[in-house]
Amino acid sequence: MFISVLDLFKIGVGPSSSHTMGPMVAAKDFRGRIQTFVTSHPIPDFLQVRCTLRGSLAFTGKGHATDRAVTLGMHNHTPQGLAKLDVNELFQKLWQQNTLPINESVTVHFNPPEDIIFDRGEPLPEHPNGMIFQLLDGTGKTLLTETYFSIGGGFISTLSEIGQIVAPIKMEATSSCGFPFDSANQMMKMSADSGLSIAAMKRSNELERMNEKALNDGLDAIWDAMHTCLEKGLVAEGRLPGGLNIKRRAHALYLQLQNNPQKANLNDWLCAYAMAVNEENAAGHMVVTAPTNGAAGVIPAVIYYAVKHEGATQEQVRDFLLVAGAIGGLIKHNSSISGAEVGCQGEVGSASAMAAAGLCAIKGGSTAQIENAAEIALEHHLGMTCDPVGSLVQVPCIERNGFGAIKAYTASSLAIRGDGQHFMSLDNCIAAMKQTGLEMSVKYKETSLGGLAVSITEC
Repeated sequence: MFISVLDLFKIGVGPSSSHTMGPMVAAKDFRGRIQTFVTSHPIPDFLQVRCTLRGSLAFTGKGHATDRAVTLGMHNHTPQGLAKLDVNELFQKLWQQNTLPINESVTVHFNPPEDIIFDRGEPLPEHPNGMIFQLLDGTGKTLLTETYFSIGGGFISTLSEIGQIVAPIKMEATSSCGFPFDSANQMMKMSADSGLSIAAMKRSNELERMNEKALNDGLDAIWDAMHTCLEKGLVAEGRLPGGLNIKRRAHALYLQLQNNPQKANLNDWLCAYAMAVNEENAAGHMVVTAPTNGAAGVIPAVIYYAVKHEGATQEQVRDFLLVAGAIGGLIKHNSSISGAEVGCQGEVGSASAMAAAGLCAIKGGSTAQIENAAEIALEHHLGMTCDPVGSLVQVPCIERNGFGAIKAYTASSLAIRGDGQHFMSLDNCIAAMKQTGLEMSVKYKETSLGGLAVSITEC
């Protein structure tokens, strides 16, 4: 299987890849379908767009800004295109409008507060993150419709496509790359047979689709966005939006560490860096899916620490991202990175495994040690629920990224000190995560119906 590292790590905006970025992409796609439709069909005097959110999108969409995302997407915006804009100001203008210009001659009625519907009934059977878009005439007749699913990491699938997807995303055929590993065991065998590292195999696969400059530029752009987001979070103060009145803490923590570095330890730095990213995500600012927005702080925190405190080079950062991308691809292929499907084990757990593998690689770990590092990190996130308080990606999500980064670093250190031989394989751990997710109550899968989300005493 193959998924590009440049697709896995996507520059966009917070607070959620599945609940913000995915719905925005879906809305923009439906707008494109409307544009095609109106050029080839008789157009009535009145047209209206309606979007019905189902499942997890309905239960936690308000806190995850899904309605904002749909509005922005219907107005032709993309997550990456918004990364450096003032999204709040733009959204407020669009939210007040009740029409949607499709082309020079066709305008569609679209009033977001009325036409985006949060349907808390039964979720669609195919996936917990469902969206039904409709183009209606003045009598309420449906002229055009499409059902989309936000399947994690900002990826979407249509109703016709999702039945063909055996993994949480569409994969290219195994014949499409030179090292088509579908499992960690295959990856290790191909590495042993070829004498190439995981980073070299992943790079080789990528270079069958783009030239080396394009790949390096893409990797550098990902890291540039990651560390820009992190450094912005380290200096930002104030409280996060959404109603919980959560105070940003990364800046104050960072100042303490800078002012008294002799008392600062690895865990302190990693928490400051990871929390800085996720506070930016919670604020709806630029972030990189790594592999999701809710887990976006883990990988940047570990890389940033390696660069700032251990002298990691630009080439090592590229290798880190390539190895992390390879591990993330395996998890996406064989399980899920969607909190709505498998809980937070699929988000922060996956991110921690990816970060552990990337760090182990740039510290000189063998292929077996890298696989071991990823397994250790993922194993100790199994069963983790996704139960955001107030449907916001804030509590416990922000702190959880700090702990995910700490576990990644610890897993890498343990693996480096071993010989790569271990009892539980990464493949078995991924399978366990999938089965655990299938058996996990829907209350703990990004619906805010259980766990911490309902364990608040209001005074």
